[in-house]
Amino acid sequence: MRIHHLNCGTDCPLGGALFDGRSHGPLGHLVCHCLLIETNAHGLVLVDTGYGLRDVADARARLPLPWRLMLNIRLRKEETAIHQIRALGFNASDVRHIVLTHLDFDHAGGLEDFPHATVHVMQREYDDATVPHTGFVARNRWQERQLDGVTDWRRYGAGGDPWFGFDAVRDLDGLPPEILLVPLPGHTWGHTGVAIRGDDGRWLLHAGDAYFYRGEMRRARRHCTPGLRAYQRLMEVDATSRMTNQERLRRLSIERRHSVTVTCSHDPVELERCQAGHPL
Repeated sequence: MRIHHLNCGTDCPLGGALFDGRSHGPLGHLVCHCLLIETNAHGLVLVDTGYGLRDVADARARLPLPWRLMLNIRLRKEETAIHQIRALGFNASDVRHIVLTHLDFDHAGGLEDFPHATVHVMQREYDDATVPHTGFVARNRWQERQLDGVTDWRRYGAGGDPWFGFDAVRDLDGLPPEILLVPLPGHTWGHTGVAIRGDDGRWLLHAGDAYFYRGEMRRARRHCTPGLRAYQRLMEVDATSRMTNQERLRRLSIERRHSVTVTCSHDPVELERCQAGHPL
């Protein structure tokens, strides 16, 4: 399998390095790190979608105002998954499967750009995203307009086989055994990582929003910027579950560094290193 690392959305929150740890100006730079997987017999598989064409065309109707202001979202047609996939010489119909870490607006915005794809998600995430919501965060994080065009859902329970000490959901419907879900609740109750085994036997774990900053992995002591630390707390549904899973991921990234690469959704340095073929 060949894996492409795509940026399917850019956020520029006020605070600069207080968010991304490296900007020199007043604005930070965060990404929406998605994966495009070329498989031999199962077509293209997209992991998360970032923002989509309809988000770009009508952000006011599609994206929550508090988040548009807080994140200073920069919507660009050329950053949508469908635009980048076409630039690689493929068509929307070539994307046969979309595997989602969760259904937040910045991960599911491009679903409608691939109307023929089967969409894979945890059952708990689907349930939470499609019921009436109470509370400020819940009312804004899930956007019904982004989901109502999907006609082929595949939903999974949290039980599964062991994978490096984590539970894993294997045998995803229509997908090769090299792709599996690794439930990581905390950010949302139905949040999951997506693990892909490469041709060389190494695993890539896209951990979604289980962490946000590169300093939270690959070192014994966690380090996170103040802006992203606060944002994670704002968005979490359960602090204990989130921090427990993040600690487990940190140990995995250290103890299994020769066999597992861990990356997240929003860190620009991790994305750049993955694109260069030299992940952290």
